[in-house]
Amino acid sequence: MVLFLTSSPTGPLDNSRIVDGFDDKNRLVENLRRFWREDSRCLMLAADPHDTEFNDILRDEMGVILKRRGFSFSSLEIWDDRTTEFSASRVRSFDFILLCGGHVPTQNAFLDKLDMRQSLSRFDGIVMGISAGTMNCADMVYAQPELDGESLDPHYRRFIPGLDLTDINILPHYQMLRDSHLDGKRLFEDITHPDSPGRFFLALPDGSYVLSVNGQETLYGEAWRLHEHGAEKICRDGQTLALGIRRKN
Repeated sequence: MVLFLTSSPTGPLDNSRIVDGFDDKNRLVENLRRFWREDSRCLMLAADPHDTEFNDILRDEMGVILKRRGFSFSSLEIWDDRTTEFSASRVRSFDFILLCGGHVPTQNAFLDKLDMRQSLSRFDGIVMGISAGTMNCADMVYAQPELDGESLDPHYRRFIPGLDLTDINILPHYQMLRDSHLDGKRLFEDITHPDSPGRFFLALPDGSYVLSVNGQETLYGEAWRLHEHGAEKICRDGQTLALGIRRKN
């Protein structure tokens, strides 16, 4: 499997840089071309399966981006509440699977309903995560509180089983969220950093990503390793950092 763990592959959500389609900042397009199959069968997995109208918009926009950048595909589907057949064999018939961005627990529940963890366990194509989709690729997902009240809710689950494609817990959109507040607390210093001991928390700004090829994980672009007492910058734009080979228990 080839796995792209991105924050936002189509440019910064805060419009700090204007990107036309895929973001070339840290060789994303170059790397994607290395593994792309001609006339790929493409699948998008929704973050909110109920919002079918929005999901169709996302599918159409992704189709335009792929064509504009010369990635040939024979089909492009999006799975949401309208999908009735999602067997493992059908999942494995695709060449490229894109996990959309949105609310982490909402998408996580949908992926669990589809038994996607099992279906992807022997997938040999390309998987690309965007934001929440990237976060849900972890073995044990860190569902960073996002909505008002989530950090205060004793029943909100911050750690939930994911797709088991990586052991890294990625925190996306760091350039936008690093100074954010939620429920009267600092999102990172008061909520996220204390949850980090014993885990690999990696904060990515839009434009950075992790590329995993058969378990060999490499970081592309600016990133911070989070720990209980702060954040350590471990890579810069234009640079790469080998993170090693993922070892499953």
